[in-house]
This record gives sequence, C-alpha cells and structure tokens, in this order.
Amino acid sequence: MEFIQLLHRFVPPYRGHLTLNILFNLLSTILSLFSFAAIIPVLQILFGIAAADTEYITVTSAMSFQEFFDAAKNNIFYWLQSQIDVRGAGFVLFILGAFLVAATALKCACAYFASYHMIPIRTGVLRDLRQQLYDKVVSLPIGFFTQERKGDIMSRMTNDVLEVEVSIMAMLEMIFKDPIMIIIYLITLFTLSWRLTLFVLILLPTAGWFIGWVGRSLKRRSTKGQEQTADLLSQIEETLSGLRIVKAFNAETKLKSRFSKLNNTTRRTFIAIERKYQLAHPMSEFLGTALIAVLLWYGGGLILSDHSTIDAATFIYYLVIFYSIINPAKDLTKATYSIRKGMASLERIDRILATQSTIVEKELPLPLKSFTDKIEYRNVSFAYQPERPVLQSINLTIQKGQTVALVGQSGSGKTTMADLIPRFYDVIKGAVQIDGVDVRDVSTRDLRALMGNVNQEAILFNDTFYNNITFGVDTTQPAPNGQTWEEAVIAAAKIANAHDFIIATPEGYQTSIGDRGSRLSGGQRQRISIARAILKNPPILILDEATSALDTESEKLVQEALENLMRDRTTLVVAHRLSTIRNADLICVLHEGQIVEMGKHDELLAKQGYYHKLVQMQNGK
Repeated sequence: MEFIQLLHRFVPPYRGHLTLNILFNLLSTILSLFSFAAIIPVLQILFGIAAADTEYITVTSAMSFQEFFDAAKNNIFYWLQSQIDVRGAGFVLFILGAFLVAATALKCACAYFASYHMIPIRTGVLRDLRQQLYDKVVSLPIGFFTQERKGDIMSRMTNDVLEVEVSIMAMLEMIFKDPIMIIIYLITLFTLSWRLTLFVLILLPTAGWFIGWVGRSLKRRSTKGQEQTADLLSQIEETLSGLRIVKAFNAETKLKSRFSKLNNTTRRTFIAIERKYQLAHPMSEFLGTALIAVLLWYGGGLILSDHSTIDAATFIYYLVIFYSIINPAKDLTKATYSIRKGMASLERIDRILATQSTIVEKELPLPLKSFTDKIEYRNVSFAYQPERPVLQSINLTIQKGQTVALVGQSGSGKTTMADLIPRFYDVIKGAVQIDGVDVRDVSTRDLRALMGNVNQEAILFNDTFYNNITFGVDTTQPAPNGQTWEEAVIAAAKIANAHDFIIATPEGYQTSIGDRGSRLSGGQRQRISIARAILKNPPILILDEATSALDTESEKLVQEALENLMRDRTTLVVAHRLSTIRNADLICVLHEGQIVEMGKHDELLAKQGYYHKLVQMQNGK
C-alpha cells in the first residue's frame, strides 16, 4: 500500500510518459513471445521431433480460446510443411530466421522506447523532490535550524533524495514492467500446460519468503546508514567552517581520529547493506535454477508418460519462456530491495517535509505597506524552551525616526528581542505591534519588506558584488529615482564606503567575492551588507552588533556607513561596543531578559546603575 501512495505522490505529473512506457513494455513482451515461438516449428518440422498436422483447420468465431490457439498453431505448421514440400527446408529455415530477427528488432525497439519514456519520469521526480525539500527548508523558521544539524539536512537533500529516486524507478518497473512480462508469460505457460504451471506456482511462495526476509532487514540497515552519512557530512561541514580554530589549537589529530572512527563505522554499515543488496541477484538466480531443475524432472515425467498433454518441442518452448521469467523476477527482487532502501530514506525526508512551521500565516492577513507611527513591545515574553524564559514582560515603544539601542551582557535577550520584529520567532505572551497592528496579523513578506538587517556576521553569497548588493530588491522592476540599477548600486556602495575597494578589483562590480565573501576583509564584507540594506531603502533598520567584530580602522569606516544608512530611518541597534550608541535617542539596558534601565547615554551614566557598570567594564575600570 505504501508503494501505491508513493507513486500517487510523485508520478501523476508524468502520466503521459508512464502510459507510453507501459504500452511499449507490453508490446516488447508480446513480441518476445512471438520470437520464441519460432523454436517450436524449427524443432517439430525441420528436426523431426514431431510431425505437424497436415490438414488445414478453418478458424470460426464459435471456437474457444484454446481451440483458436490450437487451430492457429496447426495452420502455421501446415503452411510451413507445405513450403517445405514445395521450396525445401532451407527456404523455411530462412523464413523462420528472418521472422526471428524482425520480431527481435521490434522487441528491442519497443524496449528502448519504454526506457526512453522512463527517463523524463526519473529526472522529473528527482527535480521535484529536491525542489520540495529546498522550498520547505527555505520556508521553515530560523528556530528549526537551531535544533538540526546542517550536515544532516544536506544529507537528506542529496543522498536520501537519490535513494528515493532509485526506489521510485525500481517501483515503477516493479509495478508496470516486470509484472506485465511475468503475467503475460504465465498466461502463455498456463495455455501450454496448466499442470506444469500450477506445479511451479506451488513452489514460488517459498522463494518469496526468503526475498521478503532479506528486504525487511535491508530497510533497517539503510536507515542507520543514511543517519551515519549525515553524521559524516555534519563533521565535514563543522571542520571546514572551523578550520582556522582547528589549526590554531593543533586539533588536526583529534579530528582525524574522530572522523576515522565514524568513517569506519559507516563503512561497516554499508558493507552489510551492499552485501544484502547484492544477495538479490544470486539468490533469485539460484532459486530460478532450482525451479527449472524441478520443472525438468516433473515435466520430463509428464512427457514420458503415455497420457501427456504436451510434446517435447512445446516443452522446450515452455522452458524458454519460463527461463525468460527469471530475469524480470530477479529485477523484481532487486526492485524490492531498492524500494526498502528508498522507503528508509523517504522517512528521513518526510521528517523535514512534514515539519510544521511555528510561524503560521493568517489566511487573510491585514495589509501593511508602509510604516508611519511606531513599533511597540506590549508585555512581551519569549522562551526557546518553556522552562527557560529569555524575555519577560518587555514593554517598549520605538517612535518613527528614533534610534533605540539594546545593551546588556551576553545572553540577556538583546538579539532575541530584535528578532521578534521581523517575526523570526513568535512571542509566547503579549504582542509586537507596528502602527498598532500585531505582526502576527500581517504577512511575513509585507512585514519584512519594511526592514533591513545588518548583522554581526555579514552574510554574503558566492556571487558578484553587484548581485550581492541587489540581493534584497527586484531588479526586474524599475530602479528608484529614475536611475538604472547599475547607477543605484554604485550610489549605495558609495554611501556604504564600499565603492573604492570594489572598483579596485579586476572586474569591478562583476567580480566574484568567493564563498561567504572569503576574498574580502571583515570590514569590506560588512560594508557590502550595508550597501545591500541601503539599496533596499527600508523604513525600519535592525543592526545586530554590526561593528563588534571589526578592527578600529574598519569600524570607523563601517560606523560612518551605518550613520549614513540610519539617517531618516527608525533603527533598532543591538550594541556590544557602547561607544557606538552614545547618540542613540533611547538606550534600553537588558538584564536576564528584562529591561532594567532606559534613557539616554548621559542620563543612564548619572543613575550609576547597570549601564554605568557596563561602561566602566568596557573602559577597563
């Protein structure tokens, strides 16, 4: 049943290709029967194993299927015998050979076209599944990724997707190719001798039990193997991200040892998986050979008896057809194993696809196209885990045009408080409002369109300066102020103090900046992210410790760029260096998730409270 559900889930867009695939598989199987049929007259007439009837039988509509089949066979033999008498055995041999070649050519052509129409299904399913996963990952809230490892997600989007693709292709062949061949062959075998065929079918369930037992074991091990592959990818990703620290602490040997242990464990798991998978072919071949041996014994006994319903030539044809069942039966067995592996991978993929976003969009969101008044935190509380609150009873009003700074010790909730405005997380109590509208009542797209972010770590992409700066805007629409987009990008870069170092690169704005901007300094990366925010021109700005990781010279250039960016905007600043927020309209001091002080720089110093202590600590007093 789960196989049918899987097909219903992925295959419907490719019904046309699937229909043609089934049709050509059907034609290929029927043509193979006709080509094999040349064996009987060759044996019976040319080599004298048996004599054909010499009287022509008139075919009528009143005949049963068996009578029609016997009459057609008799008339073919009659025609061949008459040709032998008139033109000789050599001519008949030529005719049978030509028939065999033509039937085989048509059969191979049909088999090719069946595969031809399977290819779009295979590539399409792979594309669709990857797209579904990518779309889901992009749509999930940030909180999801604090609980999941990047390597595990990457493993599901690569290795697991490939396993599912192989599984679906095996499933299609298992349902629409191999069964067609097996059913048509079995019907033919029943027509030739129902006794022999019934005897064979009694033996098949034993073979099926062995195949099913191996398949069930394979699924369990496949799940374990994919999980271990995810662990490997996670460790590789962590190593590449932290390579500077690894080398600085001489931890290469430790990481090599840890990776080697995991690598060997994964190898042992996949050895077990592949050994069981490779067992499919020899097991099915052995069982098929054993069945043929038993069939030879039983069928030979029938032929040698006086009351046999099948002659020797037909029995040989029967064996050829039965042996032809072995290949699709083996493919069916391997397909069963592939499906077991694929279902294990699909379960891992579905854990992501079935994840419900904690950020729920309203069916009919309220419009929010501009920011005109204020942002309010109204009795806001938030916790990542129920027993550990991060923010408690926060009340704060940010008027349009104000610059409000959040300061406090690490872990006091500054970044979390800023993340609630663009709704990266939802409050568990209270509300965050913009112009009196709860951010949960508007679409996240409209909400985030009003905001620009500059973070402590400048998030850039392996692309050109131009594409990184235009990342947050739709360049298919006209540029602002009657400019071209190139002019707008240059203007934004100049305001961000980035233009000079950009044009100094070999290709200027079309120069690639490397993975995460690796070809740039920290200050340069930050100024590109500021230029990106300037080009978006948002009314609300969120700066999350944008200068804390920079040296003094870079900080000066970035701070100047930030001041240009903040001009005439409502800004929320998460500050680590208190010297950068002296001129803020309002400074909020957070301690253990609560606002304990609010005011301007001089007012807070005069209170001799938390803010005063923070300033003294940064000044080394």
